[in-house]
Amino acid sequence: MSLKAVVLNCSLKGNGETSNTRALIDEVVKVFDKKKVETKIFRLADHNIPAAISTDVGEGDEWPEIFEAIKAADILIIGTPIWLGEKSSIATKAIERLYGGSSLTNDKGQAIYYNKVGGAVVTGNEDGGKNASRSIIYSLSHIGFTIPPNVDAYWVGEAGPGPSFIEAEGYKNDFTINSAKTLGYNLVHFAEMLKAHPIPVEGNTLSS
Repeated sequence: MSLKAVVLNCSLKGNGETSNTRALIDEVVKVFDKKKVETKIFRLADHNIPAAISTDVGEGDEWPEIFEAIKAADILIIGTPIWLGEKSSIATKAIERLYGGSSLTNDKGQAIYYNKVGGAVVTGNEDGGKNASRSIIYSLSHIGFTIPPNVDAYWVGEAGPGPSFIEAEGYKNDFTINSAKTLGYNLVHFAEMLKAHPIPVEGNTLSS
């Protein structure tokens, strides 16, 4: 069964800077590669994405291209660093843009994000892993994504200034890497389930 995944890397770093969030995302993508999932990763800091509750704000807006990829995908992951215990401002903007499409429907009249699964990847060197994950996962669920169990993977180092995921060799942390594997496998498993057995229409259309 052919699946597609989109990952939104919401690091504040752009222009090819080393991204700790991308490093943890790559641990999940290893699972996708093993399961033959076609994966597209967008580092949103490298795109012009105005703040809006809309799928397209006009000339220069690069969100519509990303949105088309999300509509074609079965899996969406939002990856973010932690700042002041919260997801990044770019992650917030991405969720707002996703929310801008939540009134659209599929060919059955259901929310456009129905039968897609979502998860979260979070990195930082301070508290906030669960807080950021909770915010992302609730937002995705609220607009129609299905959230399988254990689809948040995070790494937080010692509180306060210090090395982040790559420098601190977070990839040696068994809890984090096992969480990344579980996230990947559960997203694929549930995406396959929904592709074979979509959410029923009865009671599940925007007009019902």
